[in-house]
Amino acid sequence: MKHPHLWITLGVCTLLAAGPIASLRAEDADTEGFHGASYVTTVKDSAGNFASRDVIALHADHTMSVIDSGQGGPTFFFTSQLGSWKRGDHGLVARTIDFDFPPNADVARADYTISIGQDGKTISGTITLTTFPLQADPLDGGGTVVGTFTFAGELITP
Repeated sequence: MKHPHLWITLGVCTLLAAGPIASLRAEDADTEGFHGASYVTTVKDSAGNFASRDVIALHADHTMSVIDSGQGGPTFFFTSQLGSWKRGDHGLVARTIDFDFPPNADVARADYTISIGQDGKTISGTITLTTFPLQADPLDGGGTVVGTFTFAGELITP
């Protein structure tokens, strides 16, 4: 071996590169084969009344986006929700943030618990909606819980 330091350096670099790859594989295994999908859902308030329809997109990179049928008014004016998801104790947990337009002009955080049907074609769960003043940190504790909602939906297929 003419250049043992080169081979040692290459070996260490290979191990350093393999670490993140192994952790990605472990993360995939942790989600039990779920790599994301999009669902159309019906959202109900705590009394069981229709609240809205959502499209929940759970992306393979563990980001999440939600569009809501009520976000453009006439009662509420807020942006789409953006956030992330991960495997929880009994399904997935997720968190999104959106912004309310004036006159409210605040920040809303939606915390999700999501159960996925065995075939991956259905989801159900809860959403806890918490609002914060625009200057507050929505990822910190506090805020005002506006409501808890339930949802159920089905996979959007081509």
